[in-house]
Amino acid sequence: MYKSKGNSLLKPQLTNFAKRVIPCLDVKDGRVVKGVNFIGLKDAGDPVEVAKRYNEEGADEITFLDIAATHENRDTMINMVEKVAKEIFIPLTVGGGIRTLEDIYRLLKVGCDKISINSHAIKNPNFINESSKHFGSQCIVVAIDSKKTNDSWNVYIDGGRVDTGIDVLEWSKEVQKRGAGEILLTSMDCDGVKTGYDIVLTSKMSSILDIPVIASGGAGTMEHIKEAFENGADAALAASIFHFKEVNIMDLKNYLKSEGIPVRL
Repeated sequence: MYKSKGNSLLKPQLTNFAKRVIPCLDVKDGRVVKGVNFIGLKDAGDPVEVAKRYNEEGADEITFLDIAATHENRDTMINMVEKVAKEIFIPLTVGGGIRTLEDIYRLLKVGCDKISINSHAIKNPNFINESSKHFGSQCIVVAIDSKKTNDSWNVYIDGGRVDTGIDVLEWSKEVQKRGAGEILLTSMDCDGVKTGYDIVLTSKMSSILDIPVIASGGAGTMEHIKEAFENGADAALAASIFHFKEVNIMDLKNYLKSEGIPVRL
């Protein structure tokens, strides 16, 4: 049996609709990295140590993305995921290179709580139906990497390398119908720039969906995270500001609470 963390997966929807703060660990070659617009990666530390720090600092969840797995056509680093899972007591979402139900089972077995699929969901949309039916919608996160093209946004896959030409908002509606429990929406235009999330896209997506939307890409200040929540995001994911200690998670939560945003302290 895989490690259980009780009903923690359900808490975001049941505890006064509290907004979630989620640090993201983009992992490549066994190290946490962070870039700008998906390129120019800089080292940000050991995944296990970084995850432990966020667990202690009060993060609501942690997202672990093996960002090269799909491009390199390999499975997610199971051993690294297991080491991270053993050190934290908050929900852990893992993505990168997930292509089969067996991949999901192996990740759950070593302590992961939710899995994130992106490229394979586009290439085989029925995989969303199959995985949500087999493991439950609450376990399935569909990640959408978006880039603006004129007045709309396109879905990108393979670590942001391939433009599918698919409209982001239409894809998000299909993802919901197929059984995904939530969507991780990353703006490639805003990623690492620290000028704020793509608020327009976040607001549009949140308004047409019934499942939670996690805003990702662009956080540079506490105010940016507040804006994401005020524009429909159920959770805010960030990396740089947490990795390089520009923002402390508990300071952020206290700020959000003072601004009337419901959070768990």
